[in-house]
Amino acid sequence: MTNLTLTPGPVERHLRARRDTGRGLLMPYVTGGITPGWTDYLRAFAAAGADAIEVGLPFSDPTLDGVTIQQASDTALARGASTRRILADLSGLPDLGVPLVVSTYYNLVLHDGGEAFCAALRRAGVTGLIVPDLPMHEADELTDVAAAAGIELVLLASPATPEPRLAEISRRSRGFVYAVSLMGTTGERAALGASAAELTTRIRRGTDRPVLLGFGISTPDQAREAGRHADGVVVGAAVMRRVLDGAGPDDLRAFLATLRQALDQE
Repeated sequence: MTNLTLTPGPVERHLRARRDTGRGLLMPYVTGGITPGWTDYLRAFAAAGADAIEVGLPFSDPTLDGVTIQQASDTALARGASTRRILADLSGLPDLGVPLVVSTYYNLVLHDGGEAFCAALRRAGVTGLIVPDLPMHEADELTDVAAAAGIELVLLASPATPEPRLAEISRRSRGFVYAVSLMGTTGERAALGASAAELTTRIRRGTDRPVLLGFGISTPDQAREAGRHADGVVVGAAVMRRVLDGAGPDDLRAFLATLRQALDQE
């Protein structure tokens, strides 16, 4: 059985410290290996005021991702991106001052085995892990293996998650709780999901751990609205669409600065 009394790790400590100053948290996403100099985006994210950075390990069958992230994964894989190459790129980075959180599908974890996979993440300077297709009731083993390697396994909750299960997710998640704003795949949306406010309220009944809201947050106005309910936002498709359209690190720094400003105004 997972030890649920574990003290907070570096991701949670970092996010808590920033949240407790009244700061809205911002976690942008980039698909690893998307361009030859893709790690320059991470530097731009940190410079724009990111509080954590999510790095996606591309997978050939990303079932929870919409068209934009699927395109990004296909582009990265076509360039020869792999878990080992992406982690090697990360290991060569200087300290960005914010936690790196890797996201991927469980097949890639199983390929190497949880222990070897998490050890490789830690050597690359990664301290958080999101595996969206790993059911909560099957997560105990990976949670323990990850914790032993110094990696915090983040769990996801959706508007359809029933109350008892939501309480368990809130309790077992490490680093933060990833609140999925709507039922569906990732992707830009015209408006924030109507279920977002209720979901974050439900999550907070069971934990004081930071809650980040993702899926469909695309504009400063949406980030500001999300910040009224959650501790912060995850922004993926809106970032990757710009990368696919040719935006460079400076362009992404300017875009994220508008989200940072919106969260700070809230």
